[in-house]
Amino acid sequence: MRSIKPGPKPGRRVRGSSTGRPIMALLDLLGRRMTLRILWELRDQSLTFRALQEAAATNPSVLNLRLKELRAARLVEHGAEGYALSPQGKALLAALLPLNAWADEWAMTLAKASKPARCRA
Repeated sequence: MRSIKPGPKPGRRVRGSSTGRPIMALLDLLGRRMTLRILWELRDQSLTFRALQEAAATNPSVLNLRLKELRAARLVEHGAEGYALSPQGKALLAALLPLNAWADEWAMTLAKASKPARCRA
């Protein structure tokens, strides 16, 4: 049986950082497959495991692993109504909103730059 490595934590070696700086640990966690999608699906409501699996369009193995990591990171909680963002998880999503706005602007800039210039005849 394969052992499961614990999720990234500040102060511990993570992808991209031997020191485990908090920002690097967070980026490692957020960069894992389906992590952002799971957080996004929980943004407005609690969901049961099956409802979250359907909403995130993922398989149960990946969802179970990510939920374990997100719970260990205290970004997601499990209660009577299912899985939900913790107060810290909600604060993380609020912190990511300016990055989302920047990304939208960046995408528009790239789209404008890739349009061919029109020739006037």
